[in-house]
Amino acid sequence: MTNPAAVPNENSSGPPIQKETTAGNYFVANYPPFAFWKKEAVPEFLAALDRPPVTNYEYRITNPLGLYTHIPFCRKRCHFCYFKVYTDKDSAQIRAYIDAVLRELTAYAGKPCISGRRPKFIYFGGGTPSYLSPDQLKFLTDGMKALLPWDEAEEVTFEAEPGTLTDHKLKAIRDLGVTRLSLGIEHFDDHILEINGRAHRSKEIARAYAYAREIGFPQINIDLIAGMVEETEEKWKDTVAKAVELRPDSVTIYQMEVPYNTGIYQQMKSEGKLVAPVADWETKRRWVNYAYGEFEKIGYTVTSTTTVVRDPAQVKFVYRQGLFSGADVLSVGVASFGHLNGVHYQNHHDFQPYLDAVNAGQLPVYRAYVVPRDEHYLREFMLQLKLGSVSANAFAQKFGADPRVQFAAPLASLKEQGFLTNGGDRIGLTRDGLLQVDRLLQQFFKPEHKTGRYA
Repeated sequence: MTNPAAVPNENSSGPPIQKETTAGNYFVANYPPFAFWKKEAVPEFLAALDRPPVTNYEYRITNPLGLYTHIPFCRKRCHFCYFKVYTDKDSAQIRAYIDAVLRELTAYAGKPCISGRRPKFIYFGGGTPSYLSPDQLKFLTDGMKALLPWDEAEEVTFEAEPGTLTDHKLKAIRDLGVTRLSLGIEHFDDHILEINGRAHRSKEIARAYAYAREIGFPQINIDLIAGMVEETEEKWKDTVAKAVELRPDSVTIYQMEVPYNTGIYQQMKSEGKLVAPVADWETKRRWVNYAYGEFEKIGYTVTSTTTVVRDPAQVKFVYRQGLFSGADVLSVGVASFGHLNGVHYQNHHDFQPYLDAVNAGQLPVYRAYVVPRDEHYLREFMLQLKLGSVSANAFAQKFGADPRVQFAAPLASLKEQGFLTNGGDRIGLTRDGLLQVDRLLQQFFKPEHKTGRYA
């Protein structure tokens, strides 16, 4: 069926521009898309673990190692959430999960690919890592540190939902060695929070943020989402004003999408609707641009398609940079996905199969993808373009091919559309290009990986 919301781009031969928000994943989080990761490739991933860490893919030196831990528990599931989360687990099940994560990490720590290495960056994501009690967190992190010491970690990031953060828990999180606290605020209006299924309210935001500042987290990041259900111009501007008033170290601002496994999509499906009840893409881009402009007025810098920071010299986002630059990312926990020795992998995406596999002494890997050399180049170029610009010379040195030659056709198309800035070494995007880079990136995809989904 033809999508009535997609219209041709009249200025170029580029992809169609999606006007309304329809269901699906729009944003480029990895390459190739997860749909191309297969169960049949798992043996190749397991074989890669039994080799020493890659020192040279002909074009790069030893990768740094990062560690991601998925904490899938939440007080409630947001209507727009598409991550693997659970709201029905009791303390015994949570303890069983923590035990399984440590068993999984123990298995990896003994593999030649991992043994003796120290992570350069660590990330706790969810779900809601701050759902865990201080005692549960200490048990988990003590066990992790015993297996993979954190003494060389440049960054430890911890996602938190404001309503779960008592002063005692915040202090415990800080004592774990967390360097960046990332608060999932999303919005400051209580009605918007409620209608979109968020568990916290604005008073909890204020209390948690104030105490987090008081006890001295090196970096506090806040998340916002532009275009949520029942968002208005006035409410968005008010939320931006409140965010500016907090003066966080960084802000990540996402444009609302409605993947198929969300509550919003289920409602759309039951009502026979094709268009999601959220702002259209043009409006969302405009709202994000407005937010960036308000922060720029007080000296912040836009550092990616989703991020504005107060001091770029201090705020590095080491996890993101590692992920975008081909680092090894050891990921543990249900549904988590990582990259080791040139192979992408993802764990079982359901709770009990994950536990069963680990408790049976198996790595709980569900699917994998061996990344060919040319796709390493593609993946890193596209993901780093989401940061606003890439160095052509750096890519030529690392991969032996100049992206200005390698990607001459799509770069010419971007320039024709007005999305590309002029400049010798730096291949950069205009602000308009940056705000819709995920749509534009599909021009670089190999033909067999194109999804036809453009935002």
